[in-house]
Amino acid sequence: MDELLFSKKYYVRKLQKNDIDQIYGLCSKNHLYYQYCPPYVTRKSIESDMMTLPDNIDIKDKYYVGYFKNEKLIAVLDLIDGYPKKDIVFIGFFMMDINIQKNGIGSAIVNELIKYLTTLEYKEVRLGWINGNLQAEHFWIKNGFCPIKEDRVVLANRTIK
Repeated sequence: MDELLFSKKYYVRKLQKNDIDQIYGLCSKNHLYYQYCPPYVTRKSIESDMMTLPDNIDIKDKYYVGYFKNEKLIAVLDLIDGYPKKDIVFIGFFMMDINIQKNGIGSAIVNELIKYLTTLEYKEVRLGWINGNLQAEHFWIKNGFCPIKEDRVVLANRTIK
């Protein structure tokens, strides 16, 4: 998997510690997300998220990436390759700059990513959202994800082959 191929429209690269201030600037404006998924973002929590992995997953399979337009960070994506199974990709986090939400850009980013994943050997993409977060639910269902398990977190997937 090559993060440079996640998008043809935006520059995508792995985010590093020196990007934390930009990531914090993007995430800290999205108050609704943190109402459903506390605690509120801090620079320290971002640094931790950059390294957090599910059990039995290697750091090389984690893609904590930023989408850039004209050198401005417009979205953050945390994707795990091969989780929970080899032919599944898991999106652990996706957040857009609040100033460009509701313009179809997030959907375009997700669908462009899925188009790229269809060229590889993946069968589905999974993710979750907090039950009751209607903004997240609407966004993911609009983008072809179907709930497969509901509890405090709604687990959803989108078949891609």
